[in-house]
Amino acid sequence: MNSFWGTCRQKHWLSGNLPKSLGKKRRRRPFIVLLALVLASSALTIGLAPNNQATAQYAPVATSSGNPWQYASFPVENFQQYTSGFGPRRAPTAGASTFHNGLDLAAPLGSYIRNWWHGTVVEMSDHTGCGTMVRIQSGAWQHTYCHLMGRVEVHQGQRYLVDRQGGIVLQQGQQVVAGMRIGRVGMTGRTTGPHLHWELRHNGVLVDPALVLQAMYGGAI
Repeated sequence: MNSFWGTCRQKHWLSGNLPKSLGKKRRRRPFIVLLALVLASSALTIGLAPNNQATAQYAPVATSSGNPWQYASFPVENFQQYTSGFGPRRAPTAGASTFHNGLDLAAPLGSYIRNWWHGTVVEMSDHTGCGTMVRIQSGAWQHTYCHLMGRVEVHQGQRYLVDRQGGIVLQQGQQVVAGMRIGRVGMTGRTTGPHLHWELRHNGVLVDPALVLQAMYGGAI
């Protein structure tokens, strides 16, 4: 992952200075670059991570054994389409121009959400525009999942994300492996339809999740 991040920095992909050809593609068709990358993300398998721990993951056909992202998981089951990309946009609820910090992935209400990379649950909440939210730290990477079903409950001083109908109980501070079900697609917070808002940061800096998906599934930029 660090090598991919270094390449991104060298090519200024995350500073707004996109290659002209890519910038034009994004203006014309925001999601078409990614459309073919996720179609194969259906089979849940068990793989061996570099630290010899068994981890659950999605293994798309396009991912090779030499891909350093091979143990990452596509974050939502029953994926339908991308409904809003990373960057400036007109907010669907307010109408004003704003910056969208993540990638929205539409899926049927109640579809399970998979943890992208093994890490630690560092934060959860249910009282903001993000709705019921869980945030996971994986080394320098932080990944956030918004608009989930369920709510945050406190028991004996410990915080839990609880979705009883979906069989989800997630404790703050818990270790979670890649591919683990950590929630379900809901409509909590500010949203106009069921979807997962997925946000990525590297050392605190926002990263376009589309670039990560391209790296995961062998897409050329």
